Amino acid sequence: MKKDVLITIKGIQKAQGERDSIELTTRGQYRNRGDLWQLTYEESEMTGFPGCKTVLSVYGDHKVVMERKGPSRSQLIIEKGKRHQCFYQTEYGQFMLGVSAQSIDNSLTQEGGDIRFGYTLDVNTSLASENEVYISVKECNRKDG
Repeated sequence: MKKDVLITIKGIQKAQGERDSIELTTRGQYRNRGDLWQLTYEESEMTGFPGCKTVLSVYGDHKVVMERKGPSRSQLIIEKGKRHQCFYQTEYGQFMLGVSAQSIDNSLTQEGGDIRFGYTLDVNTSLASENEVYISVKECNRKDG
């Protein structure tokens, strides 16, 4: 069963000695199927991906899959103990990235909760960035702002 939720996302990226962060709150859909927790939300101008839909699939505390659909498509697989080659498309072109998990902490429940994960991105095995994502999920009803 899908629930309407309020999703707060904070992303931190460290690359080439610089640190950048973004935080946004959006409405989305939330559902659970056994060990799988899934969040779906629409991207916006603020994130740089207007017209895209993101689906975040969380498998317990060992794997997170971020899939963006629409004009800019991507799929990042963050899995403990594995490095994945993932497809990433931007307005400047498409390329493959290496993705390695640093941490995944999942405290999601039927009512919402939090997921935190860290990962590195590499291009041709050279470190491109270190990333941290913090997501909070809260139930809401249609009247909530």
